[in-house]
Amino acid sequence: MRITIFGSGYVGLVTGACLADAGNHVVCVDVDPAKIERLKRGDVPIHEPGLDEVVRRNQAKGRLEFTLDAATAICQSLFQIIAVGTPPDESGSADLKYVLKVANTIATHMNEYKVVITKSTVPVGTADKVRAEISRTLAARPASVEFDVVSNPEFLKEGAAINDFMRPDRVIVGADNPRVTELMRALYEPFTRNHDRLVVMDIRSSELTKYAANAMLATKISFMNEMANLAERLGADIEKVRIGIGSDPRIGYGFIYPGVGYGGSCFPKDVQALEQSGRAVGYESKILAAVEDVNARQKQVLFEKITAHFNGELKGRTFALWGLSFKPNTDDMREAPSRVLMEALWAAGASVRAYDPIAMPEVKRLYGERSDLALVGSMEEALTGADALAIVTEWQEFRSPDFDTIRAALKQPAIFDGRNLYDPALMSRFGFTYYGIGRGAPRPSRA
Repeated sequence: MRITIFGSGYVGLVTGACLADAGNHVVCVDVDPAKIERLKRGDVPIHEPGLDEVVRRNQAKGRLEFTLDAATAICQSLFQIIAVGTPPDESGSADLKYVLKVANTIATHMNEYKVVITKSTVPVGTADKVRAEISRTLAARPASVEFDVVSNPEFLKEGAAINDFMRPDRVIVGADNPRVTELMRALYEPFTRNHDRLVVMDIRSSELTKYAANAMLATKISFMNEMANLAERLGADIEKVRIGIGSDPRIGYGFIYPGVGYGGSCFPKDVQALEQSGRAVGYESKILAAVEDVNARQKQVLFEKITAHFNGELKGRTFALWGLSFKPNTDDMREAPSRVLMEALWAAGASVRAYDPIAMPEVKRLYGERSDLALVGSMEEALTGADALAIVTEWQEFRSPDFDTIRAALKQPAIFDGRNLYDPALMSRFGFTYYGIGRGAPRPSRA
């Protein structure tokens, strides 16, 4: 099949690479000349495990191309996938200007039947707006060309996107006629061969499914953080509670890990956008508002623990930070809890020595050169001259460090563990004052 994808960001690039890997011919269109030149050289501008290999393999076989020429790409492909950004506007609603611009571009150049697929995360009713924009543009040409609009939201986890696309839990298709449903079934058949995971529904239900899924996962995270804060005040251990409730199959273990709040490009934006969608139809979602409030508060927890431990005297101190990206296996710093912590420490007059396996170039891009920020080459180097250690992202290499080295390097043997990587009793025996999330009262050193 021949496929054109608009947008060579995270979703567009993963989608294009995986569809090409199944034998399709894919052209990714973007408006950024520098990005297109990088991609033509096989230089993937985002970090996603395995993506570089898939992109280069399919470029070499001639199945994956990158271009600025939208007109040619539109004419040569049946499927037109819209995967551009939908950033929040001032109200928190998803801004559809890029989506509708692509719809206009498709309608300007299409000369035969096309399947227009919205893969960007968009509010309910967006497909109607895309259809109206295409119809308006065709009428203005004037031209009479048949087309269908399909909702096909993505469910890719950063750090595991290739596997998610190749072996999907489900493929949601929102369509309004059987013909286009069968075309979508053929498009995804290589990825659903063992089990038919195609879930077909009406377009508006498909659009809401994406938002509802992310809002549900964000709700689980905020709920667990709420329980962690309660456990801490009641003298309970939230990690034991987590195992106790996760063993119930109605709840499960997914997304019930307490921590310092969720971040990234999806959950914060989508919860906010869904909340705004409710307001647009006269409905106030109290649960979604609470999810947001709890998450914002949770991002302050590590700073509050640090401030209390040092009796508010942070000026002139240095803190080691392990982990900067909002989660492991990505360099994404959007809405990352580490940003809230670093900015609070800087405002209090403290300095930061930080290490992250992947995200430090992005941090440097965001903050530039600062005298109160040192981005260092190893987790051990981050400890040098630090008053205490804060763990913000649960990278695998942080799970079993040399605790003797940590204790020897820190001015005070204090660990503020925002991801509950370590056992409080063990930390106490190693000589640390240990602060977890929802682990009861802080464990003083017994060394």
